[in-house]
Amino acid sequence: MRHTPVMRVSLADFGLAGGAVDLKLECLQHSGSFKARGAFANLLTRDVPTAGVVAASGGNHGAAVAYAARKLGVPATIFVPSISARAKTDLIRSFDAQLVVGGDRYADALAASEVFAHETGAMQIHAFNQPETLVGQGTLGLEVEEDLPDIDTLLVAVGGGGLIGGIAAWYRGRVKVVAVEPEEAPTLAMALAAGRPVDAPAGGVAADSLAPRQVGDLMFPIARDHVAQSVLVTDDAIREAQRGLWASARLAVEPGGAAAMAALLSGRYVPAEGERVAVLVCGSNTTAVNFD
Repeated sequence: MRHTPVMRVSLADFGLAGGAVDLKLECLQHSGSFKARGAFANLLTRDVPTAGVVAASGGNHGAAVAYAARKLGVPATIFVPSISARAKTDLIRSFDAQLVVGGDRYADALAASEVFAHETGAMQIHAFNQPETLVGQGTLGLEVEEDLPDIDTLLVAVGGGGLIGGIAAWYRGRVKVVAVEPEEAPTLAMALAAGRPVDAPAGGVAADSLAPRQVGDLMFPIARDHVAQSVLVTDDAIREAQRGLWASARLAVEPGGAAAMAALLSGRYVPAEGERVAVLVCGSNTTAVNFD
C-alpha cells in the first residue's frame, strides 16, 4: 500500500473562520480510494480458488479488487450497478477485470455477484461486511495515528461502514471518530437510532459510493460503541466541498470523498475552540474536475 500523505489547510482558504485542518489524502491510494486496503487484506489472508474472486461494488471497491487481483495474478469479476460513475467502470476495465453492469443499485449488483459465486466457485470479497475487509480498512486508522498523533477528532464518510468500522476498532475511543453521511443515504444514522442495521434510503449525489441498503452487521457494534456521532450533509454541501477542495487545494475528489469535508464547510460539524480536527479524503475517482 501507499502511505498516503497529509495536507494541512487553513479554513480561511475555504472562507471560514478558524484554524488549520489536516486532510489525510487517501484519495491518492492505489485505485483511487481506501478500498485497496481491504482488497489486499482479503487476497493475502484467504485461500483464493482457481475460479478467482468476485465482488459487487458501486465502483471503488470493484476497482480496488480488480487492481489487487491483477497485481497478484488472480482472475476477477466485478458487478456494478448502472449508477456507477464512468470514471470507475473505466478504471475497473483498465485493470483487466471482467465487468458486469446491471441493476440500478448496489444491492442489485450484490445479488448478482452472489449468484455468480455460487455457480462458479469464485471467492466473494464483500465491500464492507467481512472481517478481512474491516481489518484492511483499519490499517488506515493505524496510519492516521502515525501521521497525526495529536488530533482530537477524525471525520470519516460512511456508506456500508467498513472504513469507519475499521478505523473505530483501531482507535477504540482514543480519538473522537465522527461519521458523515449524505442526507439521502443515512444508513448509519438510521441504524444507530433503531439499535440495529435497517434499510435506509439509497439516493443522492454520492449514491455510487455511500448508499448501500444497510450498514454491515459486523461494523455496527463497533460503531455503536466507538463512533461518537453521525452528522448528515446535503448533496449541495457535498458538491460545494468538491468545488472547495479543487479551488483551494487542487484536489479532484469524488462526491463520496468530499462528504467528510462537507460536514466542516457546511457547519454540520462545528469544532470546539482548540479542537484539532482531521478529515479523511477517501476517494478521487471522478472526471468532473470543474464540478459544475
